[in-house]
Amino acid sequence: MADDERRGDERRSASRSGDGGLIGVASQAVAQFAKLNGRTPESVTGAKAEREGWSILVDVVELERTPPTLSVMATYRVDTDRDGNLVSYERLRRFTRDTTD
Repeated sequence: MADDERRGDERRSASRSGDGGLIGVASQAVAQFAKLNGRTPESVTGAKAEREGWSILVDVVELERTPPTLSVMATYRVDTDRDGNLVSYERLRRFTRDTTD
């Protein structure tokens, strides 16, 4: 690996691990996702730094039911660029709230 390439990787890694790096990116991505999707995300269940940005897993309630344990949930993968701007999202799975993996 060339020195310039290694320094670039180190800078990207440092910027991702800095104060609020992941928190800031996740917050921004979730807000953008909510505007596009029309649903309020309930939780971020995963995040991973990718070469071109971030991949974040978000759970949302897709169908409210009574009792709440029967509500239909969905997990979406939300991908961002390095600046935290949403570039894509897709639904990965649907499940009821009382389902465990």
